[in-house]
Amino acid sequence: MTVILGIVAMLLPLVVGRLVWKRFDQYFGRNDEVYMDSLGYFLKKIGLTILVAFVILWIGISLVFSGHSA
Repeated sequence: MTVILGIVAMLLPLVVGRLVWKRFDQYFGRNDEVYMDSLGYFLKKIGLTILVAFVILWIGISLVFSGHSA
């Protein structure tokens, strides 16, 4: 059971990261093509995506392995 939950905990951040990446333009794009093509915008987009995916990965793995002794 731990293996299955571990796999889910590792795949869930990929799914959520992909959703954050796709939805970022809707929330922070401001309908400005010049701003959306800038390096600053791209760095914010990739930074938020990595941050959200890492936090979800951390929480998922913590929940999978909490309370299990070796």
